Amino acid sequence: MAVRGLGGARLRRAARGRPGFLRTRLVTTGPVLLAFALYLCAGAISTWPALRHADESFLAEGQPGHGEAAPGDHLQAAYQLWLPGHQLQRGAAPWLDPYSFRPAVGPRANFAAWPFGLAFWPLERLFGLVGGWNAFLLLSYPAAGVLAFLWLGSLGLPRPAALVGGLVFALAPYRAAQASAGHLLAPVSMLLPLALWAVERRLTLVAAAALASIPLSGQVHLALGAIPFVVVYAALRGRGRLRALVLGAPAIAAGLLVYTVSIRSSTGAGGRSFAQVERYSAELADYVARDGRHGIESFVFLGWLTPLLAVAGLAVLVRARRRLAVALGVGTLAPVLLALGGNLPFYEQVWRNLPALRETRVPERFLPIACLCLAGLVAFALARVPRPAALAALTLVALDLRAGVELFRPTAADPANRAYAARPVDVPLLELPVFLPDRQEASVYGYYATQAPGLRYSGYSTVAPTEAAEALQALEPLTCGDGFAELPRTVLLHRGLYHSRGRCLDRVLDALTARGYVETARDGELTLHRLEQVSPLPRG
Repeated sequence: MAVRGLGGARLRRAARGRPGFLRTRLVTTGPVLLAFALYLCAGAISTWPALRHADESFLAEGQPGHGEAAPGDHLQAAYQLWLPGHQLQRGAAPWLDPYSFRPAVGPRANFAAWPFGLAFWPLERLFGLVGGWNAFLLLSYPAAGVLAFLWLGSLGLPRPAALVGGLVFALAPYRAAQASAGHLLAPVSMLLPLALWAVERRLTLVAAAALASIPLSGQVHLALGAIPFVVVYAALRGRGRLRALVLGAPAIAAGLLVYTVSIRSSTGAGGRSFAQVERYSAELADYVARDGRHGIESFVFLGWLTPLLAVAGLAVLVRARRRLAVALGVGTLAPVLLALGGNLPFYEQVWRNLPALRETRVPERFLPIACLCLAGLVAFALARVPRPAALAALTLVALDLRAGVELFRPTAADPANRAYAARPVDVPLLELPVFLPDRQEASVYGYYATQAPGLRYSGYSTVAPTEAAEALQALEPLTCGDGFAELPRTVLLHRGLYHSRGRCLDRVLDALTARGYVETARDGELTLHRLEQVSPLPRG
């Protein structure tokens, strides 16, 4: 009952006198600014020491670049966020990608740019693509933390407790690991506390927009858990069953839109195998291991102290707010269990028989929900402790949630490459080696497209159109110099991506020369070749 009475005390104090407008603004914005500064510092510490090189290198996993930009999902995410601003500058539709997989398919919807594409635009203009991506990644820490802080404050929790809860969500190791891998799942997850805060404030339209933005951003897997979680949360919080159902309707419509436009006729439709799910499934030991035991996807470390505080917070809620205890308890336990994937006895049957889940392969994608619920439970555990003890918990929680490995490492970038700058924009560009759409190495080509926009045969997407995949499969033999039916006029050779295939590189160079290609530009490991004359070669 003490927790329930926290909001009443503030109302009684407010009733004794109405502060002026300026004072009211300072009272409401001051804590938010303090929280923002705190979480920004936490984000800087989380990304250190890679942050020292943020002006010249990507904050990512640190894969080698071999003389050019290092591949990774961070390159694809930066490309997708860059597109809306670029499109608006040229007077084109900001929701389309007009360059990838051309000429096999036409312009494609770029769902991943929602809702952060326009926010990324000024960052990219101020700091360049590399600095803009790093700034966006760093700012995602305080944005996520502040939104969680506001949600917890709307529940009537004391500010020190809400401040700690916001820190738990901002520094959640799973979110940090996803950010280091360049997955937009990490920043998109901040829409969860925004939706819950809007539910508490009875801002139904804001809550519906935040929830619908999760599938609309392309994070359909997270949406499969987020939609029922937020709808049930709203119903349990007494916001009305009808209003709760209306809250989920736009999100369901957005998910169906993304599926229809982007997934249904793609390489990712029905193409998953349970062996892929088992590959990415977490194990029980992963929940307490500070160093990712087998990859970023299964890095589900929850801390050691944080889960204990969450259990204490659940005990507090069971006595004071049982419905909220159900929402946060199930919201924590269900994603944690489902993250076990193939290591959970019944998961395969659920996966095979639930159509939407059947399209997924990484069972940990629901974990941001658990991270937010853990933040709420920790805040409730600290609601009754003295203010100094709650503030001291900030340091303890920050230490508890630190990873045992450097999640962020300086990752090679190659800005202003002269070979790409020399490419003609009136013809599609073939980049070698040729990679199928689901190969991460193809992300390098998207990154260089931000330097020299234009049509290109390649692209990187796990939900690429089947026509694009078939076209690239037909072009694959040229990677090692073998013949194909149609000759592209312009080829850009990435020698760095041939680092483990020296013989293949020699063969493709000989084939290009024999076909009549002439090297017209070179910068580092990249060379641009133009077709001057056609000399047919025997097919290999």
